Amino acid sequence: MKITYKGDYALKTILDLAAHFGNGPVAINDLSRRLDIPTKFLEQILLDLKRAHFVESRRGKIGGYCLSRPPAQITLGEVTRFINGPVEPIACVDKKYSGCHDIGKCVFRDVWAEVNRSTARIIDNVTFEDLLKKSKKINKAFTYQI
Repeated sequence: MKITYKGDYALKTILDLAAHFGNGPVAINDLSRRLDIPTKFLEQILLDLKRAHFVESRRGKIGGYCLSRPPAQITLGEVTRFINGPVEPIACVDKKYSGCHDIGKCVFRDVWAEVNRSTARIIDNVTFEDLLKKSKKINKAFTYQI
């Protein structure tokens, strides 16, 4: 599994929208500025996230983007797979794979299958609500008062 820039930006976008969940739509310019993502690239990402029903858009003067469901109902795994594709470290881990003649006697396949199961177990059990809570703890730890 390799997370692309697009994938990283998509995850950060969902996390930012999770932080504003329930407060109405967030303007794309605000997202772009806060996340330091070029606006045109962010537009493409948001269109993809909208197609996958992770976000909704609202038109008008107070329009923008918001999550289509609560952060507790969106996992890191589903967004990662949507943007970056499968998380398998190698194609032969997929049960439907038939591109290798040595698949039955390959000593590596079981190792990669375990890597796949472990990765999936982690990312499929982390919600954006979990990440938001963690983010708030981290940011609180770095808040200085004089």
